[in-house]
Amino acid sequence: MSILDMDALDIAEQIKNRKLTSEKATRTYINHLKTVNPFINCLVEDRFETAIEEAKQSDELLKSGHKKGKLFGVPISVKECFDVEGMKTTGGLTHRKNEIASIDADVVHRLKEEGSIILGKTNTPSLCYYQETDNPLYGRTNNPWDLNCTAGGSSGGEGALMAVGGAAVGLGADIGGSIRFPCHFNGVVGFKSGSDQVSQNGHYPYIELEEQQRMLGIGAMGKSVRDARLINTILTKRKSESVDISSFEMIVPQYYSSPLGVESGRLIRKLYEEIETDFDVKNDNHVPLLQESALIWQQLMSMDGGTSLRTHLHERVSPYREFVKAKLSKSDYHSYLTWAMIGMRLFKPSSKRLKTIHEHLKIGDEKVKAFYDKRILVMPVYHSPAPKHGVLYKELFSIKKTFLRYMPYIAYANVWGLPSLIVPVGESAKGLPISVQLVSRVGNEEALFQLGEILEKSFRGYTRCEEYDHKDVSEETTEQLA
Repeated sequence: MSILDMDALDIAEQIKNRKLTSEKATRTYINHLKTVNPFINCLVEDRFETAIEEAKQSDELLKSGHKKGKLFGVPISVKECFDVEGMKTTGGLTHRKNEIASIDADVVHRLKEEGSIILGKTNTPSLCYYQETDNPLYGRTNNPWDLNCTAGGSSGGEGALMAVGGAAVGLGADIGGSIRFPCHFNGVVGFKSGSDQVSQNGHYPYIELEEQQRMLGIGAMGKSVRDARLINTILTKRKSESVDISSFEMIVPQYYSSPLGVESGRLIRKLYEEIETDFDVKNDNHVPLLQESALIWQQLMSMDGGTSLRTHLHERVSPYREFVKAKLSKSDYHSYLTWAMIGMRLFKPSSKRLKTIHEHLKIGDEKVKAFYDKRILVMPVYHSPAPKHGVLYKELFSIKKTFLRYMPYIAYANVWGLPSLIVPVGESAKGLPISVQLVSRVGNEEALFQLGEILEKSFRGYTRCEEYDHKDVSEETTEQLA
């Protein structure tokens, strides 16, 4: 098996048994990233020289019998929003282009403690505030399966990098589909942790509002469900609870009030038929609080009218003025970000509505927790595979409130703080990946991982995009991408 196809556990095992050196693995990934990155623009800052030195040190430590950690000598990547000592944390903002982190984010520290080697940081939209990965500082990330299509966001750089096998495993964050969109669009396995399970210290921007903190999840983006489990164990420092997956009821709705494309719907039906032979499967369409989640999500994200977001921008920034300037390519901010700020003002809930939301959350938390005590929800990530650049943003950020149609699949796990596992299960006729998400309550993570391992064996699972393995970066290609 090629190093590029190996997951983190494969590489860790190979290094441990001295069948592979950390230096060789690291150099293989670095050389590959140098080839593919000009096409997809996933990696925005590297630490290649330092990574090679760390890999050499790991190999020497192994020779002397001082191996330590579950990821010893394993090359990984991380989303740009996480602080890495000595590297930039810009949030895709031009005025932060020289902001260097002095200490590691908590999650980065834990991964380093397990012996991992960080290759670099991956692209995001500005401030991670929209689901298309593009910003004025680093530019746009393309989907490796079709460069004309979105890689999703906000962890779009991470999703694109993992799709081409640019590291053993990666790290993302998700407050509104930011892990799940890129995993679905790029054909990558991913995991969004449940509410308050993983520390956000060292994440930029830091999520200040309690109502938004509950929606944030951090987890792996990679090549296998077993890696997702491993990374979650490292980040939470919780041992996986033993569960009897056969005792769980699987909820696979057959009809949706939100749109669902023909190809995605066909895969869901095939999946239903596959798992009903081994599990108690219900096609119950009465998933608690699913349809309400999109509106609650939007209003929680807008609850302060974007005030917390604007603190990260230059003083006295007018969203309306900057939006017009951005359209004329005269702004320091992407038009997506300025329109998001305008939207937050428009969708800011009244104090009365906010009180109602708080009541819904209190009652809903108990209702959702009880429903998923021994249940797993299997549902789409989005209504379609990766659309062309710009389409996703228009669907989610339209003044016509089209997010109410398109966001329920994604918003559900965020609003209710539920862990969610993403598994690629098929492809469209054009070869674009299609995934499903498995959702349950906090405490049922192991059940999600077990079901995920069944699905990745029965269906597509992770398949590396090999399109760029033997391509040269020519002037023609560079001009085409520009």
